[in-house]
Amino acid sequence: MEQNAEQKFMELGLTLPPAPPPLGVYKPCLVIGNLLYVSGHGPVQDDKSLITGRIGKELDIEQGKQAAQQVGLTILSTIQTNLGSLNRIKRVVKVLGMVNCVPEFEKHPYVINGCSQLFAKVWGEENGIGVRSAVGFGSLPDNIPVEIEAVFELQ
Repeated sequence: MEQNAEQKFMELGLTLPPAPPPLGVYKPCLVIGNLLYVSGHGPVQDDKSLITGRIGKELDIEQGKQAAQQVGLTILSTIQTNLGSLNRIKRVVKVLGMVNCVPEFEKHPYVINGCSQLFAKVWGEENGIGVRSAVGFGSLPDNIPVEIEAVFELQ
């Protein structure tokens, strides 16, 4: 195996928050064939609390980007918990990033880069960057600033 996502993650010096349990009627992730579908995740912190706030009101763009990175870490935690290793992922297929923001906010892709850049560091630019949408919402559950869902190809 040419890549070692676990090793790359360790080199980043970041920590994974606890994988969140479902707060509704859904699975955190589901394997269909060689694809892993990950449900929408929010920015869970190490103490299990959520980052909250609307971008352009309580949070600025950099805090939004940091929240998106935290969502990425939460997704990695779900992968680690449910599949046993980040090395099970071959590539990122698709990321959908939802940004809780004021109506005037226009930099949704910049915010979602917080997650996309994390994935590119863990799986490399070739496999860590997939297709993506970054869109704005008037609200998100629990007033989280960012929710992200993703699809991955398995090894």
